[in-house]
Amino acid sequence: MDLKDATRTWLTEGFVILPGFLPAEDLAPAVQELDLMFPTADGFHDGTDPRRERFVGDEFAGIDTFPFASTRISLLAVHQRVLELAEALLDADVHLYGAEAWAKYTGACDYDQDLHRDYLNHTILVPSTTPGCRQVEMFVFLHDVPEELGPPHLVSRRHTVDFPAVPNWLLRPGRESTFRFDTPADPSLYAAEVSGAGPAGTVIAFDPGTFHRGTQLTAPRGARYSMQLCFRPTGMEWGHRVGWAVKSFTTEWTEFVSRATPRQLQTLGFPPPGHPYWTPETLAGTALRYPDLDLRPWQ
Repeated sequence: MDLKDATRTWLTEGFVILPGFLPAEDLAPAVQELDLMFPTADGFHDGTDPRRERFVGDEFAGIDTFPFASTRISLLAVHQRVLELAEALLDADVHLYGAEAWAKYTGACDYDQDLHRDYLNHTILVPSTTPGCRQVEMFVFLHDVPEELGPPHLVSRRHTVDFPAVPNWLLRPGRESTFRFDTPADPSLYAAEVSGAGPAGTVIAFDPGTFHRGTQLTAPRGARYSMQLCFRPTGMEWGHRVGWAVKSFTTEWTEFVSRATPRQLQTLGFPPPGHPYWTPETLAGTALRYPDLDLRPWQ
């Protein structure tokens, strides 16, 4: 599927699944560094990795936030093909407003979710279909994710286009809640789910207004490793999740900056070459802050 076809599908369905979108040769070096962040499947299930207990009992406990202990995985979050996809879908220069790496293990906890949209913690407003005002999330599989390793399931916008912004969670049959963002779901919506299962390098791009959910890992001694990336048009200030400055003095951030391209750094907030920000004063200061960064593109 080329980027034009991917964009048409994303606009129509609310998501697009791109199997093996990232090349294996680019994925492999990053995957080799997963153990810097997470236990292996054997380390978790055999109890030999001292980090094991962190992942037990909470479906979100397996999340690491950008920048990662693995610089190669940090760079994968702004891989050229990922940026090209985000720019094509949004038809704009893009800003990376969230990036997480996520490890899940069979039996660690309950990963089976209710259908929901993500917009509540991705914008202070509500999703928009206006060009220039959209956001896109991506799941990136760092290894093969068949159905028994809990791929996300998604529901086409064709089934939910008339749904109001509130409530947001569509509860599975038998579940009840008084929370104003919850409501019982029509079982037909769960029957309409599409599985995102796919090989390593698969990218699932979806709108924060698209209903989707996480599913259970059932493979014996299974482990699933993925990333979740979030992009918005550069000037869309009401779409946000984290601020990068809070981690910008860490060793992980400094190592990432020293190895990233100007285009990748622009995605995280660096002004582009030629911007008025770049003066002898700021160049000298940036050289002190990032001594291994080649500043020639900005001079």
